[in-house]
Amino acid sequence: MNIENLLRDNIKTIKAYSSARDEYKDASADMIFIDANENPFKTNVNRYPDPQQSKLKERLASIKGVKTSQILFGNGSDEVLDLLFRVFCEPNRDNVITLPPTYGMYSVLADLNAVQIQSVLLDDNFEPRVNEILKTQNEYSKLLFLCSPNNPTANSFNAHKIEELIEGFKGIVVIDEAYIDFSNCDSWISRLNEFPNLVITQTFSKAYGLAGIRLGICYASEYIISILNKIKPPYNVNQLTQDKALERLDELEQVKQEVDSILEQRIVLANELSNISFVQKVYPSDANFLLVKVDDAHQRYSQLIERGVVVRNRTTQPLCENCLRFTIGTEEENKTLIKILNQL
Repeated sequence: MNIENLLRDNIKTIKAYSSARDEYKDASADMIFIDANENPFKTNVNRYPDPQQSKLKERLASIKGVKTSQILFGNGSDEVLDLLFRVFCEPNRDNVITLPPTYGMYSVLADLNAVQIQSVLLDDNFEPRVNEILKTQNEYSKLLFLCSPNNPTANSFNAHKIEELIEGFKGIVVIDEAYIDFSNCDSWISRLNEFPNLVITQTFSKAYGLAGIRLGICYASEYIISILNKIKPPYNVNQLTQDKALERLDELEQVKQEVDSILEQRIVLANELSNISFVQKVYPSDANFLLVKVDDAHQRYSQLIERGVVVRNRTTQPLCENCLRFTIGTEEENKTLIKILNQL
């Protein structure tokens, strides 16, 4: 597959903006910096951040077993996804394929970029319908979004089906692995070099507990990353975010303990929920949340709100009628939730 053929024509020739820190990279050097029109008085953040987040990339690359040139950071994963639209999708011509029920931002970004959406519902087991997806694609299908583990259904897609789609789809396959740290399945990062059309997104928001710093990650071939770097804003990841992410990567044992706690509580909460009188089904989960079918999602959602508990009502999503989504909380929060549910 020639990835260049998938690029928008204007992207093929675009020249990236060159910032002051792109031209002189070593901001830590003992130099007088009067090149970037910064305020010279030290506030710890008076200088522009490293536009390539070099230290953070080096640290993450060593953890994930990839090259730094295969990593792009974004202001949240949503920025990464938006960049993919801008690189590969010609407005008012191209289309992307989504698999509802799934993460809603794929469709929002498609609308924002004037890109048509082709939707192929998951099957009754929340798995991709491979043949239907491949039949739906046409010469203008540029991106296929696979959220695995999927939001809101919480399941990981069958690996053989994912591989069929990567090999059979003629555009870019984006695997959204925001919840991969809560799954027993291997990340597709380990197979990144096998497939030139594979892009993987992850995040610091979930397992790392850093939703507030807004840091998304894109893993792809060096070529795709180089194109994304051409169009990203020059200082899209601020210094405070870079510093906090580096600090958290030095706490991997703590991160593991927190993930283990969430996984333990996921089992406890699933068992307790299955004993609630109005709960009809607790779906298997590979994520840090549970999708739960109840008798009346609107009623139960309102009752929980009245009692100080906020869950997500997913009943409007395809295949999720009367379903609520429960994020796994702390042991104390989960006990309070179960107590309240038993009182309804």
